[in-house]
Amino acid sequence: MTFDFLGKSKYALALSGLLVVASVVAMVAVGLRPGIDFTSGIQLVIFYPAGTELPNDAVRSQVAQVLAASGAPSAPFYVQAVTGERDGKPVPGKMITVQTTDEAVMDKLQEAFTRPAPGSGIPTPLLTAGGGPDVSVTRIEPMVTREIRDRAWQAILIALAAMLVYIAWRFRLRYGVAAVVALIHDVVITLGVFAVARLELNLPVIAGLLTVVGYSLNATIIIFDRVRENVRAARKVSLAENINRAIAQTMTRTINTGLTTLIPIVVLFIFGGAPLRGLAVAMLSGVVVGTWSSIFVSNPVVYGWSVASERLRSRRR
Repeated sequence: MTFDFLGKSKYALALSGLLVVASVVAMVAVGLRPGIDFTSGIQLVIFYPAGTELPNDAVRSQVAQVLAASGAPSAPFYVQAVTGERDGKPVPGKMITVQTTDEAVMDKLQEAFTRPAPGSGIPTPLLTAGGGPDVSVTRIEPMVTREIRDRAWQAILIALAAMLVYIAWRFRLRYGVAAVVALIHDVVITLGVFAVARLELNLPVIAGLLTVVGYSLNATIIIFDRVRENVRAARKVSLAENINRAIAQTMTRTINTGLTTLIPIVVLFIFGGAPLRGLAVAMLSGVVVGTWSSIFVSNPVVYGWSVASERLRSRRR
């Protein structure tokens, strides 16, 4: 006997709806934390000489003094520990990100961090003997961030629209709409995780979201294809039974694919370091939520649409 997945869908959809609402509330109340890819600003990566690394609190205090002296005391910034390599040995460092749209402030910050004026009273992130730190500076101008932001949204919307058109052509419109609903569900919940965890939203994360969209869609289409085969082979069997059978037939494949995908993502999360943590979290959350939605979100939408269409046709007769 096939497990009644659709019969449990009301509980699954209630849980999904709760998570989506909670994610939207988190994004509104807590807010997302966009990186300088989307806000513009200046980012410095500092690698210290041996034995001279400063703790994060000391670096934050010095950055606050630099910002105050540069005319931007309220500019948001954060400090992350990073690890580099020199002569085959790990080198500790800090990544300092300051978000500002004022290019004059960026100039002052770059000058303060890399070429402080003697007697200016502006501390650098590290003033020690031993040759001083290695500092690399990356600047993202406001014009560039606007283009990046626009292109990111365009990429997501075009991808969703193209998927809707393809699935509607390959199957039927209801299947395309169901797939897009599941994808929106996945993206919203993943963004909610980023809001709650206060993780940076940057271009690698957008790439991760698009990867998750493709992964979730692939799992959904495989189930849809099996539903279509079952309907053709057993026309007298109810649609609900055919959908439940299709999910059961693909369950082993879904679980195996999910687990094998999660293994490298977990490794990336543990060993990838701070710069790749957002990408790893986006893919980790997206794979879990995408597997759930391919079973418990897209299929109930198809079934509900089909039942409603059948009732409408019956009334017209």
